[in-house]
Amino acid sequence: MTPWELPSASATLSAMSTPHSVSRVRKAVVPAAGLGTRFLPATKATPKEMLPVVDKPAIQYVVEEAAAAGLDDVLMVTGRHKRAIEDHFDHAFELEQALAAKGDTVRLDAVRDPARLADIHHIRQGDPLGLGHAVLCARHHVGDQPFAVLLGDDLIDPRETLLSRMLDVRERYDGSVVALMEVPPEQVHRYGCAAVEPAGEDGVVRVTGLVEKPAREEAPSRYAVIGRYVLDPAVFDVLEKTAPGRGGEIQLTDALARLAAAGTVHGVIFSGRRYDTGDKADYLRTVVRLACDRPDLGPEFITWLKGFVAGLDGGAAGEEGARGDGARVGTGVERVSAGDGQVAAGDGQVAAGDGQVAAGDGQVAA
Repeated sequence: MTPWELPSASATLSAMSTPHSVSRVRKAVVPAAGLGTRFLPATKATPKEMLPVVDKPAIQYVVEEAAAAGLDDVLMVTGRHKRAIEDHFDHAFELEQALAAKGDTVRLDAVRDPARLADIHHIRQGDPLGLGHAVLCARHHVGDQPFAVLLGDDLIDPRETLLSRMLDVRERYDGSVVALMEVPPEQVHRYGCAAVEPAGEDGVVRVTGLVEKPAREEAPSRYAVIGRYVLDPAVFDVLEKTAPGRGGEIQLTDALARLAAAGTVHGVIFSGRRYDTGDKADYLRTVVRLACDRPDLGPEFITWLKGFVAGLDGGAAGEEGARGDGARVGTGVERVSAGDGQVAAGDGQVAAGDGQVAAGDGQVAA
């Protein structure tokens, strides 16, 4: 990549050392132009972002997270054959009228909710030139305001406050903020990895460098960038001058590396509940975990699931439980180990109780 100078770097970046008040973040950008090739043939005619996670499409969880953090202006960066996303976040008058006529207020609210989450806009990326290019497509809409970027493959449990904390860090320190999660060494090659140093605050670090999907021996740390960013508008000028990197795409990581070298990027370390819907096996695990956590579905589903799993190990003895005769499973917190979906010892034990299972804590997957 050709070296170049950051525009007005000294004036823009020196403020990082002293916390101060800056403009509030109100806008979010959700890149959703990917082809979803890992889920073919299901994604041949259906956007991968619209695949259901229990009874809502994955992208709705992302928009709900943005709205819960106070971001009331959401721009979807989509591509061809993504019209279903636009339709989902619009009103469906005929369906709403039919449900209203039946007096089905529960389903009526569920159908109306997506359109009421935020002021939602759409733009097409056109050429699939990478995440950095998708973010750059938002420049006209965002203008000179800071903004959040939420990737649709990463779902953060609604009980977590990751995005709100990132917004707080942005308000105190200016610049850009990335979400970081510590991953096992054998997984660093799947992520952009950060070089970090202490920032004098628990759970917050200063990012001094970033490398996109490094080899294990070349990774600057085990801190991987996950799909949440709060970006300063200065990133647009950087992206404009960022040459295509890994895979021939314009990488957001490369642009952030330039900003990090100048001292304008912080990281918030996250160790909470995260679900990956970009991989088939992790997608299935996500559906199971969130179904178990639903008060309206969890107790019955957990009973069936316990019997089904017992049947895999116990043959006929387990089949009887799989038909619904198994004991109910109670509250537990699953902690997922390095990428393979195994439940670790300790806080992942499942105990008898009220039939609720909490969502996974610290899942990491490609």
